Amino acid sequence: MKNSEIKELTTQEIVEKLDADRSALTRFNLNHAISPLENPLQIKETRRNIAKLMTELRQRQLTEK
Repeated sequence: MKNSEIKELTTQEIVEKLDADRSALTRFNLNHAISPLENPLQIKETRRNIAKLMTELRQRQLTEK
């Protein structure tokens, strides 16, 4: 997910996407521990998406004050 796509989302959509990505990351890590994933870069990509979403959410919180 690109930063420009994230900036277009509403705050509620960012929170929902963040929850979904966190649960996906947990699922990826558990599945990868049991048997290797076909594409282990999914873990890295999901972590980065979570970081981007959290950064945008924090920026919005700081600009509201």
